[in-house]
Amino acid sequence: MKKNRISLLLAGLMLSGHLWAAEAYDINKSYPGGSQVNYNGQVFEAKWWVNPGQTPGMAAANEWDTPWKLVGEGEVTPPDTGGDDKPNPPTPTPPDGSTTPVYMSQAELDAKEKALTDFPAMEAVKASIATRDNLVVEAVQPGRADNPGNVKRVESLLSESQFNYLFPLRAPEYTYRGLLQAAAKFPALCSDYSDGRDADAICRKTLATMFAHFAQETGGHENWRPEAEWRQALVYVREMGWNETMRGGYNAECRPDVWQGQQWPCGTFDNGEFKSYFGRGAKQLSYNYNYGPFSEAMFGTVRTLLDRPDLVADTWLNLASAVFFYTYPQPPKPSMLHVIDGTWQPNDHDKQNGLVPGFGVTTQIINGGVECGGPVEHAQSQNRINYYREFANYLGVAVPSDEVLGCKNMKVFDDKGAGALPIYWEQDWSYVAENPNGGKSYACKLVGYQTRFSAFKEGDYSRCVQHFYPEVVIEDNGGGTNLPPVANITGPAQAEGGSKVTLSGQHSSAPEGKPLTYAWTIPAGASAPALDQVTLELTLPKPASDTKLEIKLTVTDEGNLSRSTTHSLLVKGEEGGVTPPDYPAYKEGTPYKAGERVSNGGASYECKPHPYTGWCAGAAWAYEPGKGTAWSDAWIKL
Repeated sequence: MKKNRISLLLAGLMLSGHLWAAEAYDINKSYPGGSQVNYNGQVFEAKWWVNPGQTPGMAAANEWDTPWKLVGEGEVTPPDTGGDDKPNPPTPTPPDGSTTPVYMSQAELDAKEKALTDFPAMEAVKASIATRDNLVVEAVQPGRADNPGNVKRVESLLSESQFNYLFPLRAPEYTYRGLLQAAAKFPALCSDYSDGRDADAICRKTLATMFAHFAQETGGHENWRPEAEWRQALVYVREMGWNETMRGGYNAECRPDVWQGQQWPCGTFDNGEFKSYFGRGAKQLSYNYNYGPFSEAMFGTVRTLLDRPDLVADTWLNLASAVFFYTYPQPPKPSMLHVIDGTWQPNDHDKQNGLVPGFGVTTQIINGGVECGGPVEHAQSQNRINYYREFANYLGVAVPSDEVLGCKNMKVFDDKGAGALPIYWEQDWSYVAENPNGGKSYACKLVGYQTRFSAFKEGDYSRCVQHFYPEVVIEDNGGGTNLPPVANITGPAQAEGGSKVTLSGQHSSAPEGKPLTYAWTIPAGASAPALDQVTLELTLPKPASDTKLEIKLTVTDEGNLSRSTTHSLLVKGEEGGVTPPDYPAYKEGTPYKAGERVSNGGASYECKPHPYTGWCAGAAWAYEPGKGTAWSDAWIKL
């Protein structure tokens, strides 16, 4: 049998020559499933029947709320009205049993990943987010002769007694040693520069910038105290009103039916309820999709902090999480480090939007959606300015008279700015006529929005390709290290008590294409004849009321690497359904707090944490839960 092989490098070179073509969208027409239209320079495909007026640009809370899916994001052109003898490419079809396997080598995939990430801006960011081994971090002590060079610079500019003076009201979990350990983990913080930049001056400005934001984010803000407000930073190590025993907060994305819950599986309490990922540390890190990446950067695994989020409050991670946020970009925003050290230089578009170097643009990065853009300085932004001036004066940082310290009239970063660096891998929908199975590209591309695959994580390009194209078979691993498998469960989300259901792990995969072993974990009251097969034949219990069960699948490859996922199954009880939570009705203009829940239009919503909380009180046309044009910026649908 002849194998279908494609040259990934060749395909990558050909992608730009194969762009989707489609007729312009007509608001008065209906479209059957599979139809493709061009809307504002992007091509969308109808997932099912589309009625007149259902435009591809409609805001939708969930992907199933819109009949359209994007198939040519940012890379499409309207069809040539002068005629073209090339037929439109066939519509991509999801893989099934009849899909032809496609064979690739790991060496090709690795080479493609290197080629797509080998450019100066990406290299500069990778250098700025590099980390040291935790053995080095744990060895750090104030005054230790063998401390890393950047740690010694921090010590030379800020002594422990000065730290104690600047933060007299801090929570006891924040320590001077913890600050030094955070610097040790990220060698780019207060590092040397080989191009003539003044490393000491940059370090002083870095500390003043971070400390000013600490004072706003975690400060006491109590003007009656003898300590000035700028010295009241780091009062809070946990979000006000939250502790480790509390349930039901900041974990809506823990559900195994959303990709965030699959990529960063949440830890659970003994009864199976998800842990709460409320704000912890100097940056008030929130949500599993932030704890997971931070955990991987600190420990090489997402599990550590998803299982033990308390460590972000109780250890040196409370300050390292803030340094993590300081050094990492959030495209189209640059990192604060690259703003302060001058690596980021605004282009003409940035300058037109008021985005220029200075302390003010770091506020735009942190909380621009709430504090920036108005005709006058927002009170919170003015606080930050005041605090920055005080810290700058104490640390010997020059503040030029023309430095922009605030962010009034400053527009948001966008994809035309100099900071618009694509750092995540997404499926490439391009059409390659020479490829099998309908001309699929068998490639991934870099995008600026968050996905489960990061360009900063070696091997994620290969994982992206295998995730979106399950028919791909890796013939070898290129001599590289074994990659962990991907666990996946398919099956019903609801069933009657006492019935039998089948769950399948057949879409689980190993990047090398090698066999997996399966281990199912089922809840009490359920039974199955075997727990080590690719499918699970499950007999459900008969609960009195509707009950949610969690079924876990762990897959292990030949190299003994494992990955787990869970599947939620609602078992209908004999006494009928459960009553949904009775949350108060949404009311426009109410100053909602982070984590506060409301009902609106028959659904329940939770106000996002800082820095998004302020939007929950915004105008209804924009932020009404489930209805406003930008409601998902402020709310989470439960």
